[in-house]
Amino acid sequence: MQDNQPTPTPEPGSPAAGPSGRDEKNQRYWFHILAQNTPAARNLHAAKLVDKAWQQGDRVCILCDTEDHAKELDDLLWNFTPEAYIPHSIAKDPTTPCTDPVGILLYPPAATDWDTVIVLSSTLPDDADQYRRLALVAHNYPAVLNLARGHYKQLRGMGIEARVHDMRRR
Repeated sequence: MQDNQPTPTPEPGSPAAGPSGRDEKNQRYWFHILAQNTPAARNLHAAKLVDKAWQQGDRVCILCDTEDHAKELDDLLWNFTPEAYIPHSIAKDPTTPCTDPVGILLYPPAATDWDTVIVLSSTLPDDADQYRRLALVAHNYPAVLNLARGHYKQLRGMGIEARVHDMRRR
């Protein structure tokens, strides 16, 4: 996936520059805007991100708002790829943490529990700047785009410039 914005490169040796010489903190945050306008497209994109991160060895969670949405994601992950199984479960209560490599959470994730957090919920967790990797996924529907814009502003308020992958421009 390509984004349409250049990534600023901090001066070598600056606190933001990692071994690659780029600002690694901001490269951990992605904002995906889909060309499609359906929740199904958003769920499918999130499942692709889950599969990719899990295949790379990450512990991954998807943050959503309702049990119905969690069940849709659960069904999608069970049937996502015929040749592989993505081990996952739905976690409804933070007092009973998810132990699977992939979790569908109905509560804000603890930053220390997950490598990659995919946000499909209407709220961005307060400690979003603490996650190793964060992806926000929005489909091209006005209400969802407005929520996503709010998430983006929250991240900017935390000092994070998320990399934007705007698939509407292709």
